[in-house]
Amino acid sequence: ADIGGSLGCDELIVLDEVPGTSYEDYESVDIVSRVMEVTEGKGCKAVIDGIGKSTMDISIGSLAQRGIFVSFGNASGAVPAFPVLRLIGKSAYVTRPKLLDYTTTREELVSRADEIFGWLKDGKLKVSVDTAFPLEQAAEGHLYLEAGKSKGKVLYQID
Repeated sequence: ADIGGSLGCDELIVLDEVPGTSYEDYESVDIVSRVMEVTEGKGCKAVIDGIGKSTMDISIGSLAQRGIFVSFGNASGAVPAFPVLRLIGKSAYVTRPKLLDYTTTREELVSRADEIFGWLKDGKLKVSVDTAFPLEQAAEGHLYLEAGKSKGKVLYQID
């Protein structure tokens, strides 16, 4: 279920579209309490977190019994190591997937790429582009990303 829009927290939980959305403030709303309220105390079966360090506690706290925390990004810094016993209260799971484990052969890579490009072609997947930097300004582009200014994909133009 898409509960992000009803939480009043910048669609931080589940996103359909994010053009122009900023993720700089994770404290203006008690997200865990709102998740529990919206889910009638059950929590989320899966939390997919691309932010990292700043949202890890929110993500784990929002989990349902036997829920899974999928940490895939480090936008705010790497998720620090934590004691696995922290998950025992909910018998929760945690995973940190990486692309290369899901594209181990050329055939698998091509198959997954074809699927994604098919979604793009059919309009099932939309990509929000924030801005583009000339390749000569790559350093500025990285600073832009590191400052958390992007509200979509940041591209580099190659002439």
